[in-house]
Amino acid sequence: MEIKSADERKEEIINACEELYKIKSFKDITLKDISEKTTFSRPSIYNYFQTKEEIFLALLKREYEIWLKDLEDIYIKNDKLEKQEFAKQIAQSIEKREQLLKLLSMNLYDMESNSRMEQLVDFKKSYGESLKSIKKLLDKFFKNMKEEEKEKFIFSFFPLMYGIYPYTCVTSKQKEAMKNAEVPFRFFSIYEMVYESIIKLL
Repeated sequence: MEIKSADERKEEIINACEELYKIKSFKDITLKDISEKTTFSRPSIYNYFQTKEEIFLALLKREYEIWLKDLEDIYIKNDKLEKQEFAKQIAQSIEKREQLLKLLSMNLYDMESNSRMEQLVDFKKSYGESLKSIKKLLDKFFKNMKEEEKEKFIFSFFPLMYGIYPYTCVTSKQKEAMKNAEVPFRFFSIYEMVYESIIKLL
């Protein structure tokens, strides 16, 4: 029987968590649930993660790292981007990361509060790299943009990401409540919301 490395076991745990998150809410998922979707026992999970929040934080870190690859592709594959095309490509990269948006908007506080410092620092490094990556894109494609304008863009855009999921992934129950409350509501896709926000911020 093949013995899995520590990294492979961690990945298996994160994958199990990801599968459960597609069908259950964050609060309903337990370490027992996650262990039952892996090939090893629940006590073994504690060799890698002490809480379910640490597993979710590792999942969020992975989501950021996947997004970072897309941002790097935008940087490498384009010599020049006008405002509309830049907004389009960033919006397309985020449109594929619905899980990242869901974790950010719904579960970030719990994940960070219930994770060990070293796990949190590890996640913050990936988050920090995404800030640097957006700055690098602005440096390349908007050479006339002042440094304070770039900083303003970054620290407006990233908080915006925390609110995208609730506005774009609306349940039928939420829609019915809005209708019954007579609150005007227009559905935006992730792409539309990100694109329009970037255009306004630029």
